[in-house]
This record gives sequence, C-alpha cells and structure tokens, in this order.
Amino acid sequence: MRRQMLAALMAATALIALAGCGGGGGDTGVAPAPDDPDAPVSGTLKVFAYGDTVPDEMIAPFEKANPDVDLETATFDSNKAAAAKLAGGFEADVVEVCTDEMEPLLARGLLRPLDEEAIPAFDELAFSDAPEVRDENGDVLFVPASAGPQGLIVNSDEVDPADVTSWQDLFDDAYAGRAALEATPLTAIGAAALAMGMEDPMSLSDEEVEDAKQYLLDHRDNFRAFAESDASMVNLFKSGEVVIADGGRGTTQAMVDDGVPVEWISPGEGALSWVCGLAITSKAQNIDAAYKLINYYASPQAQAISGDMGFVAMNPKALSMVSPEFKRSADPRNLENAIPQTEPDNADVYERAWQEVQAE
Repeated sequence: MRRQMLAALMAATALIALAGCGGGGGDTGVAPAPDDPDAPVSGTLKVFAYGDTVPDEMIAPFEKANPDVDLETATFDSNKAAAAKLAGGFEADVVEVCTDEMEPLLARGLLRPLDEEAIPAFDELAFSDAPEVRDENGDVLFVPASAGPQGLIVNSDEVDPADVTSWQDLFDDAYAGRAALEATPLTAIGAAALAMGMEDPMSLSDEEVEDAKQYLLDHRDNFRAFAESDASMVNLFKSGEVVIADGGRGTTQAMVDDGVPVEWISPGEGALSWVCGLAITSKAQNIDAAYKLINYYASPQAQAISGDMGFVAMNPKALSMVSPEFKRSADPRNLENAIPQTEPDNADVYERAWQEVQAE
C-alpha cells in the first residue's frame, strides 16, 4: 500500500476549488533537451517527491556522478498537497507525479512536457506506453520510475495458491470471515468491478460504481477487516485472522520476512497497479540537471536500487543487478497485463460509494 495515495481520491472532490485558485504560471511548453546530454551539469536542482523516492541510497550515486550539482529534496504526502504548495510559490525543478492523483498538477498548469528524445531509456520502461503518461498532444508528461502491482495474497498453509486465479476468489464464501480488503476507494471498487467482469475498473460509470458498491455490500460480512496500512495487513495474516486479501508484492515480502507462509498471485483479470514517475515543473530553472536526474532514475543502476527497496524495477535491464532475494518482486513481468490506477472523472462517486460500504 505504498504511498497510501489511493485515499487521496479526496483530491478529486477538492479539484474544483483548486482550479478556482488560479494556475501555477510558468512555461508549459516542452522542456528543451540539453544541447549535449553527456555534458556535466551544475547548479542547484530542487526535487519534490514522496519520501521513499528520494532516500539516501537512491540519490547518493547521482550526487557522486554529478558533484557540481547541489541537490535539494523536499517531500510531500500527495500530489494534491504538492500542487497547492507549488502553486503557492514553492520552487522545484522536478516533481513526482502518480497517475491516480496527478490532476491537481495538470489543472494548475504545473507540469512541463518532456522531450522524449532526451530520455534514451524511455521506451524500455514499464508503463511508458500508458495513455496517462502523455498529454492530449501526445507529449510525454512524466517518466515512469516506480510502480506496484496490486493482486491477491494468500496464506499458502491454509489456501492452495493454485485454487486462486481470479478477483472473484477474494469474495468467495469459502473464505468468509477470513478475508481482508485494503481500505482505499480505487482498490476496493476496482477489485469488485473486476470480480464482476467489468474490464475498465478505473472508468466506471456512476451506475457501474453503484453496482460495484452493491457487490461489496453483498459480500461485506466476508471481510474480517478493511486494512488501513501495510502493517495492519501484515498483522492480520500473522495472527491467522486472515488467509486471503488484496495487496502488493511489497506487503507480501514483508510477511515473508516475518515468517508468514504467503504467496502473491496476479489475478487472471489483471492486477491493479499504482504508477508514479518524475516530471519537470513549469517553473523549473535547471532543466539540464532535471533531465540528468530523470535519466538517472530511468537507468538500470537506479532501478536496481529501487528493486532492492522492494519495488518493481521499471527498466528490465536492471533485473540482473537486483539482489537475489528481491529478484522475484522486482521482475517487471509482474506488471504484465496490469491495469494502471488512474483518477476517474467521477472520483467523488467512487469515494462516496466506498464510504457507504465502510459505514455498514
């Protein structure tokens, strides 16, 4: 449940108010590529991202390779918060964006499209072909740097993994009272929609959201808990209260590390996946250094570090450099057929539906 960002669907409800506060200004044209991409860069480079995107182990190699760059990092808890701060005058050259919550940044004109030719590894990256990565003109908005598939987790001592192949299994009465669901609108509504046979869980009509909500209500008693965090999900499995749940590979690995016999399964309908990456802001001052950093994050070296942190390595060339214990979770093939979690146009309807389920 990295980021806890799905709860940020509330950002959609506040979007009208956000847009009414005015744009962010700056230049929204394509950020020019460096004249010489191999030339050294210098000056101050300001990065605004989630905390787990800029840990010391990730940024240290970049700083070592670019000693003349003064790298300054600041962190946020959601793209909504980032948009408000940037629009209020906070300075950043690079900002992290996530497909399910980037609308506030777009609405305020805070992003500057990238020159695709300036990112040599772009086409190799997982989700580089996702529609949300580009704007309406086809220009690249951000470079995917991290993702996390959301599938099913089972206690393999209690449930035969071979018997679990579909999102429908999460709602199977055979596991009544021993199932758990992450307490976030997109995953909950999305999981129900996929179990019902809907193919595009991020673009449901109001009526389809209502159907998914009713499906959740019909199976409400099957769920022991709605987990608010990775830690609570791990504890539910450790205590034996839960034998099946939705969740990511990182959560699964945390359980394995704690000695819990679990396996992660990608449902036949496709796993859901959060997708985040790096963009250049419309007020960026050090564009050459920004491209240098983004290319570093797209590189096999950086993606191997990300893999060792428990995330999927977005660049397949990184897998050979990932530590043996993380190769399975870091394998980009985990993202095959994954459905990117994106912010629905009617996100407020998803949010209200989920609130009604939780209130029962």
